Amino acid sequence: MSNMLSARERKESQNSFLTSVRQNGGIPAVVYGRNKESKSIVIDSKDLIKTIKEVGRNGIISLNVDGSPQNVMLTDYQTDSLKNTILHADFLYIDMSTEINAQVRVNLTGTPAGESEGGVLQQAIHDLSITAKPNDIPEAIEADVSPLGINETLYVGDIKKNYGNILINHEEDEVIASVLPPRQQVEPADEGEADGGDAAGEEPAAE
Repeated sequence: MSNMLSARERKESQNSFLTSVRQNGGIPAVVYGRNKESKSIVIDSKDLIKTIKEVGRNGIISLNVDGSPQNVMLTDYQTDSLKNTILHADFLYIDMSTEINAQVRVNLTGTPAGESEGGVLQQAIHDLSITAKPNDIPEAIEADVSPLGINETLYVGDIKKNYGNILINHEEDEVIASVLPPRQQVEPADEGEADGGDAAGEEPAAE
């Protein structure tokens, strides 16, 4: 799925200009790649957030720069954590018939069998690097952990068979998730040990 996002080219890059852009609801951005000249652009903040919600983090966007639309993907963006706003965005020109690299999040699904015995699920990989054609890039990779018992592990190789149309750029023995055994409770010390020793270790009383 693709969605139209309007932009205008910008020539200025001074901090005062970029600050003014942000204060007026815009986001400075760059679009690059495919042997095309990089362009500095401005996009509307609300339009970008709406587009991301509609097409997803790895979705295809039709970026219309001053009346010239091109297929792009959002590759990166910087945020202001205090204001929860986007400060800058990077877009990549794409060819729908050419494979590209992308980062895709891993969603664990199901409840591990080992949790009923007190096991604790631990996720080791939260994002996977993949190579695929733009239309084949999933929003997320689903990893079913329901069969895992205590001390059992889900590896990258276990999910590759479910995604034959993409290349997962990780070794098959890399751990995605494991079910750890329950933590052992420490038994309280004996009263004698807690008091610092037994009676045999005490000084004899004077006669």
